[in-house]
Amino acid sequence: MAHKKEEYKAELYGDEVREKLEEFAEKGWDSIPEDEREKWFSRFKFWGVFHHRGGQESYFMMRLTNCGGVLEPDQLRVIGEVARDYAKGPAENPEFGNGWIDLTTRQSIQLHWLKLEDIPEIWEKLEAVGVSSRSAGGDTMRNISGCPVAGKAEEYVESRPILDEIQETIRDDNDLSNMPRKFNISVTGCKQGCAQDSINDIGLEPAHKIIDGEEVEGFNVRVGGGLGGREPREARPLDLFIRPEHAVETVREFVEYYHEAGNRQNRSKNRARFFVDEHGTDAIREELEERLDFELETAGTDFRGAYTYNAGKSAEHGAHDHVGVYDQQGDKNYVGLSVPVGRLSAEDAIELADLADAYGSGEVRLTRRQNPLIMDVPDGKLSNLLNEPLLEKHSPEPNPFVQGAMACTGTEFCSLALTETKARMARLLRWLGDNVDVPDDVDRIKMHFSGCTADCGQAMTADIGLQGMRARKDGRMVEAVDVGVGGGIGEEPTFIEWVRQRVPADEVPGMIANIVEAYAALRSEGQTFREWVDATGHETIVELAEPNEVEGYTDPCLADGKQSWYPFDDGDSPAPTDAEGQPISADD
Repeated sequence: MAHKKEEYKAELYGDEVREKLEEFAEKGWDSIPEDEREKWFSRFKFWGVFHHRGGQESYFMMRLTNCGGVLEPDQLRVIGEVARDYAKGPAENPEFGNGWIDLTTRQSIQLHWLKLEDIPEIWEKLEAVGVSSRSAGGDTMRNISGCPVAGKAEEYVESRPILDEIQETIRDDNDLSNMPRKFNISVTGCKQGCAQDSINDIGLEPAHKIIDGEEVEGFNVRVGGGLGGREPREARPLDLFIRPEHAVETVREFVEYYHEAGNRQNRSKNRARFFVDEHGTDAIREELEERLDFELETAGTDFRGAYTYNAGKSAEHGAHDHVGVYDQQGDKNYVGLSVPVGRLSAEDAIELADLADAYGSGEVRLTRRQNPLIMDVPDGKLSNLLNEPLLEKHSPEPNPFVQGAMACTGTEFCSLALTETKARMARLLRWLGDNVDVPDDVDRIKMHFSGCTADCGQAMTADIGLQGMRARKDGRMVEAVDVGVGGGIGEEPTFIEWVRQRVPADEVPGMIANIVEAYAALRSEGQTFREWVDATGHETIVELAEPNEVEGYTDPCLADGKQSWYPFDDGDSPAPTDAEGQPISADD
């Protein structure tokens, strides 16, 4: 029997949802029948429109799409203006205020506190500059990820045309819009591995092969990667090498195969990683051989040994991310700014767009580590850009804790999360930066915070991974965190091992300080955090990872914030509200 969400989609889904959403927007929140809201909210996700969690009725998040993280000139400015004019709610965040954008781990952007009535006008403004929210959520192919500097910096295989063609011919194909579950595609043409192919449903990674005595450039294919539900999987090789001209059709055939044969009954077991578990890589390769019109070749030599992006290696081997100043083609540079936990105020987003115009081509690109890049900066303009005030706030050379940080949405808006993440991580980063020293040769300690086991913050791949939980402390329920160490992507992707569970949130800074100080004191010369974890052993790290409260850190919402309408407000929820944000009386 099909899951109820399949029934919702069978009745109405995809592009047809937009017309109905616009109709609801014209009539207002109350026009959505209360007993039908679950199905409408599920359908709205196709257009990137997500209803906020309980207590925030009538407020929505919108997720945007931009293949491979590319924002053309003027696009970021308009997104910032939309955030400034529409993305303000009835309460302020104590760290970030009101009116901002969130950069995501799939190289896209999310806007919060949107009113249903404003959605059509927001679409009009965004689409006027080529920004779309179509297929940004629900059971769709999500934002396609790739090297954010594809086409601008050195690549072994050119990937930007492939990314664009996948977007235009596969992701935009209405016949493939209704997938069994969300589906992630990545293409990497560089040798750093920054699209993180090993945690995608299908990933193409650069490889080469000697064929008829000549070196041929192309891709090896991996399938079935993912992180959520405490059941992570590394994407598994299909022993398949494809030439660039066959890349798009190969992706399409695997997408179609999953679209046709994927499980539509059990939503807890129907992501592509379970599909690969069930069918096996040999059978999948055989199926692709039947579907594809070219002769399949066995895998070539890949570059995983050279991968450095979140790979746990020393920075001497190459970039861990794109924060900093880097050479670009044509005597130009790109400058990666560090935006702690990916949250950028509307004003800062507009200023960033202005700087991109003034010093570069106007193009901004986004990374999978929630950071923006200013592209095409000539050598002669670089020093002046680096002296701009915004780059003091979002520095290309932040402290190691800030540079390695990521966080998901958390209980601020998400119905799945168990803990608040963004404000807590911001305070944690500030406290660690002020109180904990790391060796001079350590430029990043990667801490990723997910509010629940869905792991949107990619905690499973961090040096220090945090996942939200709850616990009792002093007789009351508090927000808590499971803490693990030793994750990373690269030649040999590893997922964190848990060292402490259900640690009260106000004891996490002390615990992390104890771990990092032990690393600084006990490491061998040049040893990275991940290497130290592997060498030290799990039992020893458990002993070192002692939780404790510390001076100077005040948790922003230690009490069980999920029970309130907003983690930072103890009052009654004003929701639902009308188009102007005024509470709607229950008697209306």
